[in-house]
Amino acid sequence: MSNLLSIEGPGEVRLVEEKLPEVPKGGFMVATTHSGVSAGTELTYVKGTNPYLSAAWDPALGLFMEGTPSVTYPVRGIGYMQAGLVVESRTPAVREGARVAMCYGHRTAYVADPMTDRFVELPGDLDPLLGVYVAHMGPICANGLLHAAHDLHGPAVRHLGDGVRGRRVVVVGAGVVGLLTACFAMSGDAAEVVVVDETPARLAVAAALGANVLAADDDPAVTLKRRWRHGVQDRGADVVFQCRGQPRALALGLRLLRPQGTLVDLAFYTRGADEVRLGEEFHHNGLTVRCAQIGRVPRGLAHAWDRERLSYETIALLREHGGRLRRHVITDVVGFSEAPELLTALAAGRRQAVQAVLRDDVEDEGR
Repeated sequence: MSNLLSIEGPGEVRLVEEKLPEVPKGGFMVATTHSGVSAGTELTYVKGTNPYLSAAWDPALGLFMEGTPSVTYPVRGIGYMQAGLVVESRTPAVREGARVAMCYGHRTAYVADPMTDRFVELPGDLDPLLGVYVAHMGPICANGLLHAAHDLHGPAVRHLGDGVRGRRVVVVGAGVVGLLTACFAMSGDAAEVVVVDETPARLAVAAALGANVLAADDDPAVTLKRRWRHGVQDRGADVVFQCRGQPRALALGLRLLRPQGTLVDLAFYTRGADEVRLGEEFHHNGLTVRCAQIGRVPRGLAHAWDRERLSYETIALLREHGGRLRRHVITDVVGFSEAPELLTALAAGRRQAVQAVLRDDVEDEGR
């Protein structure tokens, strides 16, 4: 049996039991040791604001349309940051005792098929807790760097840092996506990385990771454009990574860019964008907004830069920054049994966390 997180309705979260199938020939079973919580995407289901709950998604047309919502309650199987221990294997693809990173939702165990389930074996020198970033969250952020590199070099991209090396970079938003993206930019030898956020505590985390920081409410566009001069009437950031799902954050990101600069957008928005004034900086400075979601790498790079490569770029990042990420970013680690209260408290604003991680209750008891 496995315990599975179930969102029964807005603000209603509980654990339910699910019966696991027998491990088939060619398959393997994972016991979850750690499961990271996405405070963006996942909480939209707890809050009831996710667009899939109110509209029909047509994947062929790439459109949300009126009709029966694509997702209805109860919502089960959400979560994309799992790390676990292989406890039974009937395949040569992975050995028993291996630690793996996967995306199978918040559940305490999972039976996987290597032909359909993607997994990344974690190296022995990596903190298993950091494994939650390897399969999906790290590649999300790495893909943002890849889009910036493609914006400069097209299909000639060779290194993940090609879009930031020697350039002045701003990251808007000091949540997990923004913090990991800032670390990727620093590892890519950016000339300077500045993280902008509205919350002093989150700016403190960014500073602890080695980034420069500015408060969003102090008009950082004026500050940085006075400091970063490229030429006559050419001031501002070379590239902005927008990592906060708020329209005002997108508007600020556009203000920060130098003329003809690119904003790489990694945020998830659940409402309109009245604060984004397209007739202002976007129009007058000839800016570009590029959406960098993990479902797509830039055109022409899919063969060389697949999800596997982005995962291994993430492992390299974690080897470099893992100690600081563990100390400053992973702020809450709770047992699986506490998951319903954790998610409802986060969604309601009764609790704050940078990165919350669910941990196997047995490990909590000292296994």
